[in-house]
Amino acid sequence: MRNYVATSLYKDVSKEDWNSWQWQLRNRITTIEDLEQIVNLTDEERQGIGKSLEFLRMAITPYYAMLMNPENPMCPIRKQSIPTVTEINSIDNDNDMDDPLFEDVDSPVPGITHRYPDRALLLVTDQCSMYCRHCTRRRMAGTTDKALPVEMLDQALRYLQETPSIRDVIISGGDSLLMSDANIEKILRKLRSIKHIEIIRIGTRTPVVLPFRITDELCSILKKYQPIYINTHFNHPDEITEESSIACDKLADAGFPLGNQTVLLRGINDCPYIIKELVHKLLKIRVRPYYLYQCDISSGLAHFRTSVAQGIEIIEFLRGHTSGLAVPTYVIDAPGGGGKIPVSPQYMISQSDHMVVLRNYEGMISSYPEPEERVVNHCNNCEECKKHYDDPKVGIERIMYEGKGRLIPEGNIRQMRRNRFKTY
Repeated sequence: MRNYVATSLYKDVSKEDWNSWQWQLRNRITTIEDLEQIVNLTDEERQGIGKSLEFLRMAITPYYAMLMNPENPMCPIRKQSIPTVTEINSIDNDNDMDDPLFEDVDSPVPGITHRYPDRALLLVTDQCSMYCRHCTRRRMAGTTDKALPVEMLDQALRYLQETPSIRDVIISGGDSLLMSDANIEKILRKLRSIKHIEIIRIGTRTPVVLPFRITDELCSILKKYQPIYINTHFNHPDEITEESSIACDKLADAGFPLGNQTVLLRGINDCPYIIKELVHKLLKIRVRPYYLYQCDISSGLAHFRTSVAQGIEIIEFLRGHTSGLAVPTYVIDAPGGGGKIPVSPQYMISQSDHMVVLRNYEGMISSYPEPEERVVNHCNNCEECKKHYDDPKVGIERIMYEGKGRLIPEGNIRQMRRNRFKTY
């Protein structure tokens, strides 16, 4: 990392202040004038900063800014931090969406997205320590730079209390760890008082862009409300520094399983060797590569998007060439609220009643015999299955367990026509 005292902007900053997450947050870089003291801006960057308020504001922590290469506009840290005019020029009016994941559509009350049967997303703030240029929530991130109003938070928590099917809550934002220790504990205490909530997850990029936020005091608070799982967001090996490693060590030592969600970004990490280096470095700091996301179709992100084939190629490159522990699941978060859909290379060549034919990462072809005694595709006979006979079945589960022969999409034209026939 570059020495911050060598930059005139921070020459009078004490080490104590520099290592304070509150100081870092108060002194985020938001202007061209401050940024010019750290990097040599290009014309594209100057124009982008001027236009950024129309889409997603610029705010960069001093710590993360010091990781940028001051001379190279292709620096992966810099491309994630500094808006360029490309954000405006790359808007794809035919495909871009403000809310591609339908988080707002699937929101029964402010602050809650409830898409999957047993999980819910709790968005507690729109503030981030650094506004990533590839942000999928750019429609709302940084709009107030504040936590969710108390009355809305209470309404969201009440929804969770009154929805017993929810057993898993993901706290996100913005970045939930930008809230004060007291507010974080208040939310965790309330969630833990809801008996049907078993798992709490926290999504945060603070270990990457504001590692000083991971304090001993914060870890002590979080430990009281286990089990808590923490997912962070490293996109490039250069983000794994001494400071970010210490932050992850603190969380791991406190007993939190750590996962990482990487976004595949053109010109930043869309290279199998970069991803391989990233996942290896993540495992060394006890962070499990969890998801590799295809970039969403939020407005202004077209220049970051790669082909899906590129993502599959990266997974093909990893599978068999490194440990399975290092291979994330490559997913497309389907537009329209379809949820995370795993996409991977095809390893099954063919299938019959008697065997499946498979290939491995080397191209070796093997057959696996099916059992001679044919069995149904689901159990449905054990004691655990019997407990769930009367549960409502959703999607493919309905076909498997209720024997329904088909699922018809809502708005299917033929079905609507058939329904009209019944009126004659």
